[in-house]
Amino acid sequence: MIEAPRWNPALLGFVCPQCSRLVAPEATLREPVCGACTLPLLARYDLERARREQSCEELGRNGRDLWRYRATLPFASPCPELRLGEGGTPLLPLPRLARALGLAELWLKDEAANATQSFKARGLSLAVHGALALGRDAIALPSAGNAGSAAAAYAAAAGMRCRIAIPRDTPEPFVLEQRAFNAEVLLVEGTIADAGRALATWAPAPEWWNVATFREPFRLEGKKTLGYEIAEQLGWRLPDVIFYPTGGGTGLVGMWQAFDELRGLGWIRDGSPRFVSVQAAGCAPVVRAFEAGATRTEMWEGAVTQASGLRVPSPFAGALILEALRETLGWAMAVPEDAMLEVMIRLAREAGCFACPEGGATLAALSAARAAGDVRAGDRVVIFNTGSGLKYPEAWRTALAGQA
Repeated sequence: MIEAPRWNPALLGFVCPQCSRLVAPEATLREPVCGACTLPLLARYDLERARREQSCEELGRNGRDLWRYRATLPFASPCPELRLGEGGTPLLPLPRLARALGLAELWLKDEAANATQSFKARGLSLAVHGALALGRDAIALPSAGNAGSAAAAYAAAAGMRCRIAIPRDTPEPFVLEQRAFNAEVLLVEGTIADAGRALATWAPAPEWWNVATFREPFRLEGKKTLGYEIAEQLGWRLPDVIFYPTGGGTGLVGMWQAFDELRGLGWIRDGSPRFVSVQAAGCAPVVRAFEAGATRTEMWEGAVTQASGLRVPSPFAGALILEALRETLGWAMAVPEDAMLEVMIRLAREAGCFACPEGGATLAALSAARAAGDVRAGDRVVIFNTGSGLKYPEAWRTALAGQA
């Protein structure tokens, strides 16, 4: 086992968003979520101290990956063995698509450049650092695909054991990748919710540290760096609208937190962009709850979509996702399957991006929102491609067959 990382001195602890109780970093071993409210714990920093430690002009001294923002990450420095190229992904201008949609400016945050070719590397890098800091030597999680691959890669680099439960119909490239990293993979009938239930008995605590979405506080810290990068790449001027493909919602909640931290650091002065939670029509618990005015999501029965990352029928942090949407004056949208697949081809042929279905969903949602007048001509917009299309061969066969 490699040496455990040290805590960032600016880290005050982790707070429950409901009861406001602060949990010390080392106490998250016993309490990875709030013991009273069973809600995710969110990191809190002494931002004045962090600002003294690092200014936005000095970010380059920490490299190009997400660790450039270490002043507001839980660990004083990264473990060299676990620095696999997480973060530092491009924010690509899409001038042709912007003109076609009548937008002032449009960018694509392309997360396929991460380790294991998806945005999940950000969160799992921090989750494995957290497991090391807490003295754990084995991790486990349910996954729809990309998170399992990232967890397996970082566990391999750390010399940890790793167990992953995934739906049986997960695209084969994910299974091959996870087994290549020496993870144990359990194929489960149903969705990621069924995989989570199977994991509880197959990889029980305390032997196995659960790094599922929002089930420990470190994965969110990796995902929030999406917000830091977008702000920096746009010259510390935030966009007007962000379309984010939402399964578990870690990135959406993370960016919401990141923009608050950036204002506290004095690095930005803008208000938050409007967040748009994008889901597949075949699995849209956030959309249903948002449109009903609910404060929590309910289980979506019979979830079906080729965007495996969006097939999350019961997001653990549904209440936080809904709060982020409403606080930022955003909204939630469900995208039909055929529109999502059609737009994957448009991204490839007009932007040179071989997108995953989740990435196609964000452009499909933007197109619909623009047609409905919910996005204005003068808006500056960011959409996401969360991973490589190479891991979704069946979705791409279906998409291309539809163009024949």
